[in-house]
Amino acid sequence: MNDSRVPGTATTTYAWVVVLILMIAYVFSFIDRQILNLLVGPIRRDLGISDTQMSLLMGFSFAIFYSLLGIPLGRAADSRSRRGLIAAGLIVWSLMTALCGTARHYWQLFLFRIGVGVGEAALSPAAYSMIADYFPPERRATAISVYSAGIYVGSGLAFLLGGLVIHYVSAQGELALPLVGQTRPWQVVFYVLGIAGLLFSLAFLFVREPPRQGLQADHTAVPFGEVTAYLWRNRRAVLCHNLGFAMIAFCSYGAAAWIPSFYIRTHGWSAGSVGIVYGLVVMVFGTAGIVFGGRLADRWLARGVTDAALRVGLWSCAGCGLGSLVYLTLPSAELATIALVPVVFALGLPFGAAPSAIQELVPSPMRGQATAIYLFVVNLVGLGIGPTAVAFVTDYVFGDDAALRWSLLLVCGAACLIAAALLAAGRHPYRAALAALRAAPPAWAPSGTVNWDKELRRQPPVATDDAL
Repeated sequence: MNDSRVPGTATTTYAWVVVLILMIAYVFSFIDRQILNLLVGPIRRDLGISDTQMSLLMGFSFAIFYSLLGIPLGRAADSRSRRGLIAAGLIVWSLMTALCGTARHYWQLFLFRIGVGVGEAALSPAAYSMIADYFPPERRATAISVYSAGIYVGSGLAFLLGGLVIHYVSAQGELALPLVGQTRPWQVVFYVLGIAGLLFSLAFLFVREPPRQGLQADHTAVPFGEVTAYLWRNRRAVLCHNLGFAMIAFCSYGAAAWIPSFYIRTHGWSAGSVGIVYGLVVMVFGTAGIVFGGRLADRWLARGVTDAALRVGLWSCAGCGLGSLVYLTLPSAELATIALVPVVFALGLPFGAAPSAIQELVPSPMRGQATAIYLFVVNLVGLGIGPTAVAFVTDYVFGDDAALRWSLLLVCGAACLIAAALLAAGRHPYRAALAALRAAPPAWAPSGTVNWDKELRRQPPVATDDAL
């Protein structure tokens, strides 16, 4: 329900409480999708599968429906209760996570991972749209970065808590649980996560739907064809933005999927030890990176640097590309971990700024659908292909599990170079598209549309190339 007492663009305490609740939901989503990365060894052993098959569980099985369903769910977020969509999605993906623990065959786990993706598809388009209605443009990147910190808090907790649980349940051996019988340690992890997510869904009883800002306050969704037509008119900006950040996600997901196995295979660590150490690195420094990237983008935006998000992305490419060359080639696990810190920080930089840039590039009634298209590209390329690309190079180029470090270096290095080229090429088209949007309402906007001029006056001035 709407509550006019909650100012749609004021940074009120309540607005930040909502961001916190949304962030925790995002934390649960990333724990549920990333926990597999720590369980490669036992799942491969119990199900008798290869690295490539395992990578399909990590990425493709989850990403395909997550990406496809994000578009209709993004359209629903433009016209229906965003709070309700998120709560329903949280219940679905938590149930599916718990069901992953019941899997006895590869195809069963594959199907349940698809179900996790279906539920999680409801979260981010609706969350980004809600945050954009709670905060003014000059604070959105920071607010979205705090929400997006759930990526790294969730990933870190997946490894950290997963490592602790593995330590504990491995010492107990197989457990006999009510209703499900004999249970492997990795299956217990899924049960715990699914139940915790179901309990947290009750938090959305305390979330209020914010008033929608800008055009079409009657909540009528803009037809999808008109959204795609608007994006196509600005295709150079949109494609360079979406594909550039997708390639950073390609590197990020590919690395996150296989870094635990890198430590296990190259440096001889146990899964539990990797989970604790790598989980802390991701949770602390990934979160610091994403919040810093959002703050940096907001600061540049306030100075008139309207391509701030793309510049943050270029910084990320440089830090990740150079850092990967170091941490993957060092002789000891301790040195590799120290060198991994700036890589994790750099990979976190753009993922609050990037979705915030989409909110600025499209009119308010298109935000849910435009965000869903962005997430479709980022997740299909990043999550759907990234983990499998690393596994494919390990299995079919090197043909040796011990060559995983070189697969990571080859795939992540190439992804960073492609991302940097796309983001650099997209800076001018992005500034031009933003300037055109601010100059006049879009062609489809009805005459006399309310709040358009008000929305435009909220934007900072457009910068030239010399703004920095």
